[in-house]
Amino acid sequence: MIDKDDLRASVGAGILTEAQAASLKALADSRRGAREDLDPGDEPFELFRGFNEIFIVVGLVILSTGWAGVVTFFAIDSGDIRNGLITSGLIGAAVVWLLSEYFIRKRRMVAPAIALSLMFAANAGYGFAGGLAQIFMVAQGDNSSLVMPFLLATLAMLIYWFRFRVPFALAIIAVMAFGVSILIAGNSNGAPTDTRDLFLLSANGPFAFITLGIGLIVFIIAMMFDMSDPHRVTRRAANGFWLHVVAAPALVNTLALTLLNSENSGSNALLLAVMTGFAIIAIIIDRRSFLIAAIGYIVVLSSTVLEGESEVFTVFFLGAFLVFLGARWENIRARLLRALPGFVPIHRFPPSV
Repeated sequence: MIDKDDLRASVGAGILTEAQAASLKALADSRRGAREDLDPGDEPFELFRGFNEIFIVVGLVILSTGWAGVVTFFAIDSGDIRNGLITSGLIGAAVVWLLSEYFIRKRRMVAPAIALSLMFAANAGYGFAGGLAQIFMVAQGDNSSLVMPFLLATLAMLIYWFRFRVPFALAIIAVMAFGVSILIAGNSNGAPTDTRDLFLLSANGPFAFITLGIGLIVFIIAMMFDMSDPHRVTRRAANGFWLHVVAAPALVNTLALTLLNSENSGSNALLLAVMTGFAIIAIIIDRRSFLIAAIGYIVVLSSTVLEGESEVFTVFFLGAFLVFLGARWENIRARLLRALPGFVPIHRFPPSV
């Protein structure tokens, strides 16, 4: 039985490369079930595999900061801000792509993959915005010229994902698609004047409906990934994880904050029913990330809707709700799965303990 220490020793001795060791471990996990190394009912999650990855991320951040400073210096010195943005964005994106070929495709590193995905999205956005956006119009509050560059940046990010298959990149794509949709709606209805406009269905404009629609689409895509890998042994499960992190606040916050802002006497009872429904969904699909992301955003954004005792008690009960679910998650989930009707494809969900 070869364990992790054996693989590390093999890499150190030069018998295997780090990429080969990672691939061998992934294959072994896939054959016996990746959940074996987790506590019963735990949800797989990985941000980095060692401090060397953190070391590389720090270097990438410093490198990108230095690059931005160099380009800014030459742009200001030449007086040509537009060409500075184009140069910084497009050359930066090309360099990030080359770094991704090494750190993602060859080394199979997790934390650098996340950092490089963010850097590519930022550079693509700057490059296209510098070449296509009307800077003076944007400075005056007219964002109509930003739609095309941000749309192209989103498509570039999609190409990046198809090449490198970084799960976190899908979350970036979802957020960028949301931003493009809001920009398009803002050109027709005026820009949202308050954060609440993005989540309150009773607010002026279509922004909350766009948030709800994007959230539903992202959730459906996340479930497609999840149901294709119920044992969560492949990258598809990680794709689903990050998409749930985006879908949760869009879905839950839009409904919950709308009800919190309602003056209807039955809104609190309806809010409890909605939150219970989302909790049941999260438990059945075995995604704590879906629920924690949603409630986390509600806690932050409730301060924009509630005041005084209402805000305090809302946060208190949400915290108690999460602690209870965390303590009894698997027991509740096992009972829920047994209670589901026969037409529900339980075999496409993670098994319960």
